[in-house]
Amino acid sequence: MTARIIDGKAIAKDVRAELIPRVQALGKRGITPGLAFVLVGEHPASVTYVKGKAKDCAEVGIESETIRLPEDTAQQQVIELVQRLNADDVWHGVLVQLPLPDHMDEEAVIATVDPAKDVDGIHPQSMGKLMRGLPTYLGATPHGVQQLLVRSGNPPDGKHVVVCGRSNLVGKPLAVLLAQKRAGANATVTVCHTGTPDLGEMTRQADILVTAMGRAGTITADMVREGVVVIDVGMNAIPDATKKSGHRLVGDVDFDAVSEKASAITPVPGGVGPMTRAMLLVNTVIAAEGGPDSQ
Repeated sequence: MTARIIDGKAIAKDVRAELIPRVQALGKRGITPGLAFVLVGEHPASVTYVKGKAKDCAEVGIESETIRLPEDTAQQQVIELVQRLNADDVWHGVLVQLPLPDHMDEEAVIATVDPAKDVDGIHPQSMGKLMRGLPTYLGATPHGVQQLLVRSGNPPDGKHVVVCGRSNLVGKPLAVLLAQKRAGANATVTVCHTGTPDLGEMTRQADILVTAMGRAGTITADMVREGVVVIDVGMNAIPDATKKSGHRLVGDVDFDAVSEKASAITPVPGGVGPMTRAMLLVNTVIAAEGGPDSQ
């Protein structure tokens, strides 16, 4: 068996295309969706990621602005900037790009974002509502994973999903999202992590395996069963002398070997990443339309 590739770029393109008429409808009401990015420092992945987000915004008609601050900016300055963006009606969404420099308390900065503008879905209030099954902004990556599954013909409903990783950005919210009693979810979810004694024993039980551990090559062919669907959220730089940068990006999965057993798999790059960006735009449009309660 050779796995079918789940093309995140193509699916994200479809999501963006679906947003255009919604943005146009808002325009007829005199509303232009607006998304403000706060970027502190020059973290290479963050810089690239924000540029990509801004490009996506322009494609669908969302106004965006990136406010860049030096690495040594004081935390209070960032908080005050976020508060100003909260108060500015031009911006329906405010996103603080993570990670922040080591001298900052990420939780304190994240908590400053107005929950009504938390289009990244990571404010404690947003995550609390997710846990309760209430309308809220869904985290861009968890929602992107869900949409990849549904739109590729691999809905999680009734399946055993094994999530490797327990981060607040991906693992925990994804597990909650997929376990909810609703279409496109309704899965039995197992969460594994670095403290799981025999990871392979758990991953071999998966109908759908989602990896978000941040460790290249963690999932090998002997750790998956025939026909599994694999969503690789990992993004790891490994040395590669053939590349101009001196490195290349890989996921958490041994792609070539696992592809011989899986029925479908996401590539890295080109899988989850484009969907994360697309779902951020979805949340921004929802915010401009009146927020999750209006949907």
